[in-house]
Amino acid sequence: MEIVVRPLLETDWLSVSKIYKEGITTGIATFETECPDWEKWDNKYISKCRIVAVYKENVIGFAVLSAVSKREVYKGVAEVSVYISEAFRGHHIGELLLSKLIKESEDAGFWTLQANIFSENLASINLHQKCGFRIVGVREKIGKLKGRWYDNQLLERRSKILS
Repeated sequence: MEIVVRPLLETDWLSVSKIYKEGITTGIATFETECPDWEKWDNKYISKCRIVAVYKENVIGFAVLSAVSKREVYKGVAEVSVYISEAFRGHHIGELLLSKLIKESEDAGFWTLQANIFSENLASINLHQKCGFRIVGVREKIGKLKGRWYDNQLLERRSKILS
């Protein structure tokens, strides 16, 4: 299976939003309950370091960064989001995207990446650990979704080339 990783473009939004909606449906990928429109989504994520995985001209996954703070001291810290189309989960697409996103983030000057992952989302936790993230804590009952409290694992990856 030949996968191409390239920058995410606004023209990818229809595919990206479909994949994001699939993530919402799992109930353990995000606390969002509805997919935003392009403008809101575009404003939430850092404009650089946005990538998609493409198979046979179809977007099958994406990875993006969001700022953890607007304060200058945190300019090199970002939160990672990785989503894979339901039909392509389990094919190492997440690893391909996250590895490429790590490289691009370091090239852009990010020294720390973090991820907040539902404790039940073992596939995502394992993916991040495989790519060099470590669990630094558990945020107990951090959010309530459909009447149920959820814990998040807080994972972090420090760049080995930026200090």
